[in-house]
Amino acid sequence: MKKYISIIFIFGVLMIFQNCSSQTASDSQTVTTLVNSEDFSFHAQRATPTNYDVINVMNSMPNSTSTRILDLSGSNYSVDLRKDKLEVTLPYFGRVFNPTYGNTSQNSYRFTSKDFTVNQSQGKKGKWIVKIKVNDQSTVDEIIIEVFKNGKAYTSIRSNDRQPISYDGYISKNEEPKEKL
Repeated sequence: MKKYISIIFIFGVLMIFQNCSSQTASDSQTVTTLVNSEDFSFHAQRATPTNYDVINVMNSMPNSTSTRILDLSGSNYSVDLRKDKLEVTLPYFGRVFNPTYGNTSQNSYRFTSKDFTVNQSQGKKGKWIVKIKVNDQSTVDEIIIEVFKNGKAYTSIRSNDRQPISYDGYISKNEEPKEKL
């Protein structure tokens, strides 16, 4: 009897993990459609800074783990790509070489661009690589989004005035803007 209870318990735990891991996954056809339309949102769930000063500060905090990944879940950080507009709202953790002291909101990635080019290619195993070259921002050079078949995505930002940073998350369809009454 104990053997059956432990088997049922293990089966139940496996089912819970399966349900939790597939919450943000999409089918490959939907992902291909979103990437081809160049109208999707990347939602950041984790940030991975590359600056060792930030990593050392994170490791010195009480009750911290020795990982260099920052959890962003519960926040609304995203890259919204549309045909005519690119909106970026992402935090930045690392060294900024030309900081702005008066307006500290410019030290993170918060901007809207109307002058950008998008190049996309399909890599190995069905992975999409979307390169966004931003022309009207002086700090951001290129945003690279790697989209996997299940909708998971990896984004890295190359800047002119700060160290690189990357984000893990997923893509989804852009929400339609609500009309004002």
